[in-house]
Order: sequence, then structure tokens, then C-alpha cells
Amino acid sequence: MMGSPPSPPGPPARSAPALVRGARPEDAPLLLELFRELAVYERLEHELRATEELVRQALFGERPAAEALIAEHAGETAGYALFFPTFSSFLAIEGVWLEDLFVRPAHRGAGVGRALLAAVAARVRERGGERLEWAALDWNELALGFYRGIGAQTMREWITHRLVGEGLTRLAAEAPAIAAPTSEQRP
Repeated sequence: MMGSPPSPPGPPARSAPALVRGARPEDAPLLLELFRELAVYERLEHELRATEELVRQALFGERPAAEALIAEHAGETAGYALFFPTFSSFLAIEGVWLEDLFVRPAHRGAGVGRALLAAVAARVRERGGERLEWAALDWNELALGFYRGIGAQTMREWITHRLVGEGLTRLAAEAPAIAAPTSEQRP
């Protein structure tokens, strides 16, 4: 879910640049607060189920499902980016799915969104990836304009689908047993 319009394209405002850092386990309460702000902005607060413990486990547990970056601007927490690895079978390359990019209203227009997005892009490149993808709500014209301004392509031919809750459970119940790979199949 892509949130608030990040910063407009072009140079950031004249204030000090945003500082971007990796999230730490002690940031779980802060991240939950930011998730809540994004949910309110996107009019999806009724869907928020995250708790501090779930955030801590998902991002900092034994097997992290995603990573987060936190932006600070003018001495305050200004926003965050949440992302996880993907893989393209057609290209046989790794990439990243940017799940959230959110900038608090007081920090919009100061280059925070651009700094967060650039930091995620740098992570993709550092890991040998060549692809960064995300979705945006169709009504969020400020964000859509920002993404066009940085050269992002709108993938109109792709429609996102989702299975959640009971629908996912019903389909999972139909799964056949998956055979373990034989020793000849293991790398």
C-alpha cells in the first residue's frame, strides 16, 4: 500500500536534507504509529491489525519478512519505507517490492519521500537487483505525479489480486502434498 504523496519531484526544500536509517527492533512502536498514520491517510484504518509484537517479529525476528527505513528531518521522524525482496522469473533477477512509502504531512515537500525512495533503490542495487516495484492508490494524484516525475512506469496492463482470510484458507485446504526434493534435485 503506497501512502502519502512523498515529496514533489525536483530539488528538496532549502532545509537540511532528510537522514535515512535502517529501522531497529526498538522502533517497533514508532513503526506501528507510522503504519496507523498511513492507514488513516489511505482511509483503510479498519484494516490495520498490526501490533508491536507482530511488527517486531515480522521485521526483526528469526526470519524477517520485510525491512524498513526511517527518515528523520528537522529533528523529527518524518516517514518510512517498508520493502521486501522479489524475483522475476522472466529476467531471472532479484528485485524489491516497496510495500509502503509514507511521509508525514509536516515533512512533505522537503525531499523526504525522494530520499526514502532513493535509499530503497540503493539497497536494490547493492544487492544486485535491477527492479523496484510498488502500487499506488488510483485516487492519490499527488503520489502518482511524483512517481511519474522520477521516471517510474505505470504498469497499466497488470491488475493486482489478493487472497486474504477465509478465501486464502479455503484455497490452502485444496493443496496437494508437496514431495520433498530428492538428493539429485538438491543443489
